[in-house]
Amino acid sequence: MNGDTLEKYYKEGLEERIIAHLAKVKNLTLEQAMDIYYSSQLAQKIHDGKDDVQYLDYKVLVQILLDTEPELFV
Repeated sequence: MNGDTLEKYYKEGLEERIIAHLAKVKNLTLEQAMDIYYSSQLAQKIHDGKDDVQYLDYKVLVQILLDTEPELFV
């Protein structure tokens, strides 16, 4: 396995944890949490590897999402 493959699997696992935690803290279904997450700027930053944000803890990332993109939860 090369580094790119490992990074892909890491990001997939991270996204799963973010979505599950978001659903828990906001009392959403997994589908609702998934829709919110994948429509966020945070998801794009993680996908792009921008600012190495993908290496933060998933709980921190959920809090960042809640704090920086509140319009997604209206």
